[in-house]
Amino acid sequence: MIWKLLRQHISPLQLLGFFIANLLGMLIVLLALQFYRDVKPIFSQDDGIINNDYLILSKRISTMGLAVTSFSEREIDELRSQPFTKSVGAFTASQYKVSCYMGIEGVANFGTQMYFESVPDSYVDTDHSKWFYEEGSDLVPIILPRSYLAIYNFGFAQSRSLPKLSEGVVSMLEMTVLLRGNGTERRMRGKIVGFTNRLQTILVPESFMEWSNREFAPDSDASPTRLIVEVGNPTDDRITKYVKEHGLEIDEDKLKAGKTTYFLKVMSGIVMAIGLLISMLSFFILMLSIYLLVQKNTQKLQNLLLIGYSPARVSLPYQLLTIGMNLLVLVLALLLLWVIRSYYMELLWTMFPSMSETSFIPVYILGGVLFLLVSVLNAIAVRRKVMTI
Repeated sequence: MIWKLLRQHISPLQLLGFFIANLLGMLIVLLALQFYRDVKPIFSQDDGIINNDYLILSKRISTMGLAVTSFSEREIDELRSQPFTKSVGAFTASQYKVSCYMGIEGVANFGTQMYFESVPDSYVDTDHSKWFYEEGSDLVPIILPRSYLAIYNFGFAQSRSLPKLSEGVVSMLEMTVLLRGNGTERRMRGKIVGFTNRLQTILVPESFMEWSNREFAPDSDASPTRLIVEVGNPTDDRITKYVKEHGLEIDEDKLKAGKTTYFLKVMSGIVMAIGLLISMLSFFILMLSIYLLVQKNTQKLQNLLLIGYSPARVSLPYQLLTIGMNLLVLVLALLLLWVIRSYYMELLWTMFPSMSETSFIPVYILGGVLFLLVSVLNAIAVRRKVMTI
């Protein structure tokens, strides 16, 4: 009965304006978040090994050769002190001979000379339950470049009519690794725990590198020849300027990927900000509609309060109206997002067949938070307006 009494002055056009504006704002915010999560792996080449905010630096080698290619502690400290630098890690190379043998029973048996490098474990974004080495163990975790697997599959294996190997199959194989140096040798087992597109080197844990260099090349110079640098903003012009002034080389592909990812973050942030702004404007539109509605019904509300109805009971119809509209907005925004995402994901999968699908959970969480926030603010505003009567 109260609802029938109070709804007489409701303007459908005002509520429709709020509904459309709120739906548009909610859709823009959720779409910006989901699109960023879907597209980011394409630009950053996210393979779960090295984060895209890391750059690889080395010294430039001239046509006549360069006597010193390693970095001194002073040079590393100078780079670490630069305003664009967050942290600096060093590549450590094996100073001994490494041979690797891999057998596929009844099909192939081959070996090759190779080398190892390591970076601080904090720079390796892989499962740390697998990425460690205990001194005395015979098992060595290894991360391989994907290009090595491609060379085997489309070069070595194809020319010798051998079976091609997928990443999953290779990860299940165990290699035999032979280490030689300092007059000794040791046979160990290698276990491939991951692949990377970003580093053309064979990675092992830093603890293994320290132990093996100490064991097989105690007198060698293990000064780093490459550095891995974490930067705050890959687009910072000071990075390029510093590299040129100090005669360094930088992984251009990684720098371009970092810049693209950074711009993607900025653009997604701008789009989300616009969506939030539209949502805020729609919130004020609704508040204005409710205030006008309450103002028109002031005499009725006063009578209801005077005959014994509580402010909470009188406010409830307006609160339920706003909560219901906010819930409808959330549901429709998620449905529209699913339709739009289905369309652009088909295009992305056509261009990038190996692209993996991301989760919808962050979008659900963000949509739920926005729904609760707007609904609570609406309910409080309605209650305060009724209390002024």
